[in-house]
Amino acid sequence: MKISVSFTLWLLLVSVSANESSECQHTYLQDIYAALREMTASLVQLKADMRFLQAQEQAAQLKTEVDKQKQQQLGESNIGPFRSDTPLIYKHVTTNIGNAYNPNTGVFTAPVRGAYNFEWWVGAFGDGSHASAAVLVKNSEKISLAYERQNQHFGTGSSGVTLLLEVGDVVFLRLVANSLVYDNANHHNTFSGFLLFTM
Repeated sequence: MKISVSFTLWLLLVSVSANESSECQHTYLQDIYAALREMTASLVQLKADMRFLQAQEQAAQLKTEVDKQKQQQLGESNIGPFRSDTPLIYKHVTTNIGNAYNPNTGVFTAPVRGAYNFEWWVGAFGDGSHASAAVLVKNSEKISLAYERQNQHFGTGSSGVTLLLEVGDVVFLRLVANSLVYDNANHHNTFSGFLLFTM
């Protein structure tokens, strides 16, 4: 009888220990799940915050770019000098019949084979150290240069050429390295091109 009571007590203790252990494990797992839920919520919030900050940064960069373009388009400002030849993009477009000129890239693309006339003016306030110079480029070939340099006051230079262009040939202006142009709402710097006749 003693053995059977002891065995029964031992089973009861093991059963109680197992229940206590099971409750501990259950509580422990609940704590782990709660901690994981909190960490997941924190990560979701951090991702949302990062997306918000990235969107704000992109919006700020876009605003800065738009402000620079507005300044170059409407404000009184120098464009250049740059270390290397840089395409000039004329945003103010008076006439663009057939949309051969792209105001986003500054490139004129010949729509038909023919003889085209191009003229351009460059100008800036003389500072003694930088000229105003823009070269006309056909595809990748430099064709002609408009150039002006003086120590003071406003100076302008101009040039013009007639080119035989094939369909798809491109023509654009590059600001020459270490030179500058000045522009404002009066549009001192201009670029024009037109078809003389088809061939």
